[in-house]
Amino acid sequence: MKLSKQLMTAFAAMITLLATSAAYAQTASPEALKVENGRWYAIAAAIGLGIAAFGGALGQGRAAAAALEGISRNPGASDKMFTPMILGLALIESLVIYSLIIAFALNGKIG
Repeated sequence: MKLSKQLMTAFAAMITLLATSAAYAQTASPEALKVENGRWYAIAAAIGLGIAAFGGALGQGRAAAAALEGISRNPGASDKMFTPMILGLALIESLVIYSLIIAFALNGKIG
């Protein structure tokens, strides 16, 4: 039983090594590589922007909820909480704008 398991493992390794060597048999043309890289840049830009927008929205929602909860507990402190809350929201939004700039830079590398 143990010999057959080792034999099957060796057979699977040989098949894998032989099958993967065919993938590197021919080199791609520079135009094909440029198209392929452009696809990856587009995917990276889309995923990065999506994650940044999701994280920014989540952070802004939690910051606003915490500020509103603090104001509802102590309405007299609303003037003191308003400016730091707006500043925090602006900083959170600036991170999303940075990711938008990076997405535009990656978009320039696609074409």
